[in-house]
Amino acid sequence: MQVIELSHPLKSHYLTILRNENTNSEEFRAYATKLSYLLFIEGTKNISLKEKNITTPLVDTKGYEVENDSVAISVLRAGLGLIDGVKELLPNVSFGYIGVQRNEETAEPEYYYENLPDLNDKNVFILEPMLATGGSLSFAIDKVKEQKPKDIIALTVISAPEGIERLEKEHSDVTLITGNIDEKLNESWYIVPGLGDMGDRLFGTT
Repeated sequence: MQVIELSHPLKSHYLTILRNENTNSEEFRAYATKLSYLLFIEGTKNISLKEKNITTPLVDTKGYEVENDSVAISVLRAGLGLIDGVKELLPNVSFGYIGVQRNEETAEPEYYYENLPDLNDKNVFILEPMLATGGSLSFAIDKVKEQKPKDIIALTVISAPEGIERLEKEHSDVTLITGNIDEKLNESWYIVPGLGDMGDRLFGTT
């Protein structure tokens, strides 16, 4: 499995704001979107282009446009925090949703919702901001693979080593792009130092 940890000054700046417990929900959503730009730009480095003939104010010339073969899958609900950045950078992207929640006693994923477009032979970007135990993301990848996509790229804000290890065992063919690889999981399966519960902080709930 290819694991790419972002290395960029803006990443460090945005992530510091997201980690800060004093950051309010409005700011948190704004900076989650900013960080999603960096994640998605890294994730789209290898997507395909097609030629397009255009006319500039001076001459006819050859240009390029991204082929319409990408789908972004948001793992509910925290994945919603990365959608706006993806939508703004690639307007013709299709979206799908997978509802998975973690059982707080077992840390295992519990499936409750699915709404997916056609994924066959598509570049699929799975938006799952918190890679903790890896259960929810691994489950989402299983669902996506049922439709035989071309490539699967997982985008996470932060990742725990334990979650990465699980993905390497279960989905070695997937690319993981993460804002930061954090230290560990604590006894409650939260990422340390982490940023708390991303869904709660996005939507102002507890």
